[in-house]
Amino acid sequence: MEKTVNTSGSFDCFKAELSESDFQVFSRFIYSEYGIKMPPIKRIMLQGRLLKRIRELNMGSYSEYKEYFFSKEGQDKELLQFLNVVTTNKTDFFREPVHFNFLNDTVLPAFRSQSTNGQPFKVWSAGCSSGEEPYTISVVLNEFERLNPNFKFDILGSDISTQMLEKAAKGVYQANKLVTVPMELKKRYFLKSKDPHNQTVRVHPLLQKNIRLTYLNLMDNLYSIKETFDVVFCRNVLIYFDRQTQERVINKLCLQLKPGGYFFIGHSESLSGMNVPLEHIKPTIFKKL
Repeated sequence: MEKTVNTSGSFDCFKAELSESDFQVFSRFIYSEYGIKMPPIKRIMLQGRLLKRIRELNMGSYSEYKEYFFSKEGQDKELLQFLNVVTTNKTDFFREPVHFNFLNDTVLPAFRSQSTNGQPFKVWSAGCSSGEEPYTISVVLNEFERLNPNFKFDILGSDISTQMLEKAAKGVYQANKLVTVPMELKKRYFLKSKDPHNQTVRVHPLLQKNIRLTYLNLMDNLYSIKETFDVVFCRNVLIYFDRQTQERVINKLCLQLKPGGYFFIGHSESLSGMNVPLEHIKPTIFKKL
């Protein structure tokens, strides 16, 4: 193994590749524990992502990292770091806006007209990543509350990445992430820094007050979440699972969805041919039977 050492004495880089056999070991683990597909075409991607951790741990090869990772110490200390590295997190505010329009125009008015017991409207953002989705939902529900003062709501965001959950909890984003947010809502729900050179914004406390964030692996046999929801967002998460895993995950999520509740998936996803208790309403929009 050839290592290059910089003047400070630490490893600057090393000439190595993630071997096919080591990739297969990681790939099988990722699939068995998290249901995420890692086909051979993603070997270079995984190699690049693991390189950062190898450098941070001052290791000299992928094989050395593999041996550490699968040791008892590695499983205790490195598992969450590994998971943060290998999961993909791509999200935006008001991504796939048809869902938020349907929520505002159809779901919420129906809930208001049918609700007589004062229970809050409950939404679960499953796979909430860095928080843009639950905060977008919060914008929509806060706007509805402004016009309907007796309306109450509660939002749960869950994700497998603790790194993304920490970012979501902070609620601080680059200002250019808000290009999809209408100006009126941007002024009402996002706070700009007083420093003109600081190009970040912070979500208004109004958006955070009814949001809870929690770690959850959708592959778990039983979910720690026991409450039921009026709406479940599970968008652009299923694409990382194979068909059998997708069906199993959706059925578990539906256990937490109230009868007549709505289930949203991403526009690149499909439930066609699956044995799930959902009725197709519109493209990517379903209702629990």
